[in-house]
Amino acid sequence: MKAVLLDIDGTLVDSNDAHAGAWRKALLEQGFDIEFGVLRRCIGMGGDHMLPRIAGLTKDSALGKKISERRGEIFREEFLPDLKLLNGAKELLEKLLEKKLTLVIATSASSKDGSAILKKFGLDELVHHVTNSSDADKSKPDPDIVLAALKKANLDPSDAVMLGDTPYDIEAAVRAGVVAYAFTSGGWRPEELTGAKKVFSGPADMLMAEF
Repeated sequence: MKAVLLDIDGTLVDSNDAHAGAWRKALLEQGFDIEFGVLRRCIGMGGDHMLPRIAGLTKDSALGKKISERRGEIFREEFLPDLKLLNGAKELLEKLLEKKLTLVIATSASSKDGSAILKKFGLDELVHHVTNSSDADKSKPDPDIVLAALKKANLDPSDAVMLGDTPYDIEAAVRAGVVAYAFTSGGWRPEELTGAKKVFSGPADMLMAEF
């Protein structure tokens, strides 16, 4: 193993509920009353998959773009200030760096959201490369973002493992040929994270384990 590919939301930061809340408010403003629980189960995939599923809209449509942009504004203005790092997240990254591993962010989040979260917690100073929705044609569970992360760091799939918290992370990694480790800190049960080689409760759990 030469590198670790890292999701952000639900993997390093306790932000999945916040994203669902931002989506709900943005959708409500346009007349789409989608239950929070439905939205919560979609967090981890990008808007290109989420909007068609929940609202019958494409991300590139005028209304789709409006909702996506508004969601980002709501998330960064109303939810970001109250976000918390998951227990052990920063320490885990520091341990991985001590092992001389390359750390690459591979998230379906927008560049604005991902950058804001990383800077808020100083995680941007601990990772070597960042890939987000702007680096891929399709978001998770498609493998594009994982493949983009490998390319950016000049890695083969066998060089890396992926850390994620949703079935979409795991599927994207597996389809890219990368071994996946899963965290249940994003709200999914272990049996829902099929395809992961190992399942941990979160960063602190992995920090204490031999991996």
